[in-house]
Amino acid sequence: MTALAGSDVAASSFSSDCVGGLAHSKSKPTRYVQESPFSCIQLLSMSMPNSMVPLLLFISSIFFTSFPGLTLCAVVSLRSIEIFKTHEWLKATSTVYFLCKGENKTVLPDVKRPHAFYAFNGEESWQPLSNFSSKNCKWCGFYEEDSITSDDVFDEWEFCPSDFTAPDGEYTRFKEKEFNATFLCAECLSLAGVDEHDGKGMHIAVVVLLTALVSIILILGVVGAYKFWQKKIREQDQARFLKLFEDDDDIGDELGLGSVI
Repeated sequence: MTALAGSDVAASSFSSDCVGGLAHSKSKPTRYVQESPFSCIQLLSMSMPNSMVPLLLFISSIFFTSFPGLTLCAVVSLRSIEIFKTHEWLKATSTVYFLCKGENKTVLPDVKRPHAFYAFNGEESWQPLSNFSSKNCKWCGFYEEDSITSDDVFDEWEFCPSDFTAPDGEYTRFKEKEFNATFLCAECLSLAGVDEHDGKGMHIAVVVLLTALVSIILILGVVGAYKFWQKKIREQDQARFLKLFEDDDDIGDELGLGSVI
């Protein structure tokens, strides 16, 4: 768009300058100063910015829509839990929390007593429990705060996106004499479905994307060069046209036609 606008400006400038040259060539001759050849930086700045952004957004949207595993963040929430016993003897109620290694712990404020079934809708203030951004597993567990010694452990295990095999994205973790919990992660179904063979597909997709971007840059460069070349030709024609009137004035002055007129 910028190159087209530049051509239009050059055309309008050509028309206005031609009229001005006819009216004022006798009183103030116009000198033509040749401009330096255009550079690649000027060319790219003229042709790319406005046209590249929509194309890049369009290609990127298609790319990431076709390969959602690149941007997927699978959120894990707690659907229900029941603890079968507590480890803290000095307090009437317990403080139970969920923790994955390297993350902040999530306290379950409603879970206080054993043999009580607690159900959640995923909209609680402490939800979600965690999230997955890849197929890698996490070391997670349920714990109970202990006021005297280190916190007690209900269970620790490798928490993986591949655990969520149910059609609705649920996963149930049962630990005998400790707890029974159900997790929900609908996005984990898509994340776990990306196997090792999809790595080749991702590589091909990246190559295709880069090839498309390079092709677009080359096409825009060629179009910009053509538009810039047209602009320079018009400017040169304008300069030659004005120079013609300047030469006519010089010839008239030499022949003494100016004094006769």
